[in-house]
Amino acid sequence: MGEANTPHAVGSVEPAAAPGRDDVALVGTDEIEPGSVHVIVDDIHARVVLSGEIDADLSADLQQATEDVREAGLPVDVDVHHVTFMDSSGVAFLARLTSVTPGRVRLHNTPPTVKFLLEVTSIGTMLDIVEDEADGGPGAPRATEPAEG
Repeated sequence: MGEANTPHAVGSVEPAAAPGRDDVALVGTDEIEPGSVHVIVDDIHARVVLSGEIDADLSADLQQATEDVREAGLPVDVDVHHVTFMDSSGVAFLARLTSVTPGRVRLHNTPPTVKFLLEVTSIGTMLDIVEDEADGGPGAPRATEPAEG
């Protein structure tokens, strides 16, 4: 079992060629971002960094990350800035985090596709989506009200 401050990562997943379809151009492997999950724990919070394709291929890593977060017993911030795809495995992971974390799980740098997924699954009501300052990243000072203009 991994330690709470040990990052967990997954290797790359190559696209399969379509049988008998040599004329079909597949997405180049340099454009596909393999999924990864990392857990970083400090004295005051746990930070989970998700990137690439968050899908069933990451099930074991997502389960281990859930366990690491539970063992840490700290508030959780999840950075989803580099998520390119998320299926129900990612949604289930976020739901599990809400059940093992004190306080509300906070999502940072949430791309529109992930926001949409959170809306249609209603899991967004269980999480706080934090709008970070452009270069600040998780933990950066945030405006509490939208700027008027």
